[in-house]
Amino acid sequence: MLKKLLLFPFGGNARESVMSVFAINGRREEWDIAGFIDDDPSKRGQSCCGKKVLGGREILKELPDAFVLAVPGSPVSYLGRKDIINGLGIEKSRFATIIHPSVAISPDTVIGYNTIIMPNVVITCGVKIGNHCIFLPNTVVSHDSVIDDYCCFGSNISISGSVNIGSSCYIGSGTKVRENVTIGAGTLVGLGSNVISNIEAGVIAVGSPARVLRKIIS
Repeated sequence: MLKKLLLFPFGGNARESVMSVFAINGRREEWDIAGFIDDDPSKRGQSCCGKKVLGGREILKELPDAFVLAVPGSPVSYLGRKDIINGLGIEKSRFATIIHPSVAISPDTVIGYNTIIMPNVVITCGVKIGNHCIFLPNTVVSHDSVIDDYCCFGSNISISGSVNIGSSCYIGSGTKVRENVTIGAGTLVGLGSNVISNIEAGVIAVGSPARVLRKIIS
């Protein structure tokens, strides 16, 4: 029997995740996408790839057996991801993890729940990825790196070996991170940055080399 899946919210991350689910089903039928849920009533009835917005959070109770992929988050809203996801009020066993079939993952990689990994991502040996993370296409995470919960990664990112990234970070597309670097929790690294030294928690850092632009968390 196929597992029912709800995607939340009706934003770019969830809509792009549909393609990864389709690719999984193309290899072996696994998921039945019931549709999207969203807190915005104006989105009710909208659709993507033939899958409609069914309603708001009440759908979680109407479909109690459905798994959930909750992938809110953008450079503007990423710091609120934890509260938004926890606000769904569902058990962790209901969260899905979706990994596109083209992803290359080392057998000793550890990946948490409610994580989406999109096409052509490479995750090498000894990597640990937390819960509620998002990886857009073509990103590489190298050996022994540790990524905490609620992190978002754009596309075409290169993370070298033994990098530590704290919770609730947003790493912009095209960023490169040198080996043995630590990026503190709640930090945003801007598009195309080159991170060659540690970055403190709760800041915006941009550039080549990346430098702290301003503090965003007290």
